[in-house]
Amino acid sequence: MLASSDVLHLTDDRFEGDVLLAPGLVLVEFTATWCPPCRQLAPVLADLARERSGALRVVVLDVDEAPLTAARYGVLAAPTMILFRDGEPLGKLVGARSGRRLREELDRMAV
Repeated sequence: MLASSDVLHLTDDRFEGDVLLAPGLVLVEFTATWCPPCRQLAPVLADLARERSGALRVVVLDVDEAPLTAARYGVLAAPTMILFRDGEPLGKLVGARSGRRLREELDRMAV
């Protein structure tokens, strides 16, 4: 899965420390290498990570490599994004979307 250096790739064993115990906002994309919409979303997430550096962390979790975490959060489709604040989920977005739409939805969730 292509991503920028601004987007962190996680596994099941790193999820707790890098998401649940992390302060502030963390956007987790549940993705898969076989998912074309996930590939389309990758540059959008990389831009978002750069734009909101310091205010929002963006992490990616491959559902095939991290099935326990995907199951724990009821992820049934890729891409699915969950926004966390201080380890608590604020909301879930399913499916790819434009950068503008994603920013608007995240801003509404983070209020």
